[in-house]
Amino acid sequence: MKPYKCIIFDCDGVLVDSEVLSNQVMVDMANEHGANIDLNFAIQNFKGGFLKDCIQQIESIVGNALPDDFENQYRKRSFAVFKSDLKAVSGVESVLKALDIPFCVASSGPQEKIRLNLKTTGLLSYFKENIFSCYDINKWKPDPAIFLHAAATMGFDSEECLVIEDTSIGVKAGKAGGFDVFGFSADDLKENFQNQATKIFYTMDDLLPMISANR
Repeated sequence: MKPYKCIIFDCDGVLVDSEVLSNQVMVDMANEHGANIDLNFAIQNFKGGFLKDCIQQIESIVGNALPDDFENQYRKRSFAVFKSDLKAVSGVESVLKALDIPFCVASSGPQEKIRLNLKTTGLLSYFKENIFSCYDINKWKPDPAIFLHAAATMGFDSEECLVIEDTSIGVKAGKAGGFDVFGFSADDLKENFQNQATKIFYTMDDLLPMISANR
């Protein structure tokens, strides 16, 4: 592999430990409408996905359309949980401090959510304006558009960048765009990247040596 000139981080599950929190809110709200699902179902079916697709899945389960304000209520409830309980992924701040090449974040969430979560966890200052949202371009993973957009804006080609992802959807998006992708599989939310990711790692302590090995 060629030396990397830029790192593109996903946000949820890579920078901030939000997946369990956000999916539990979705489970609670879905069950209020009769879905009868649990957190494991949500992690398997919603993690890394476009919110509107998740809502459509719930509507299929309950057999009815959800209220028009379901998405707004989900945002409000999940933001409230994030403000009180959200933490940075263990070890990721040390990675950001040590990186000596440009990096950015590219996420499926809206700008407001990304910035709120990074600010809550003390990571916002590391990214400045290098924050890219699928909502900005109206294309969502597994479409590689968000990663291509981030790379181009940062001034690099896809083969010069490394994407860090924690979901199969995100890994597929990165690979489809011609990027190397390192799949982060945390102990509590293991993903099967074996046939997708360029490399797999399980703790942030392993990431810097993996990046350095290609320099």
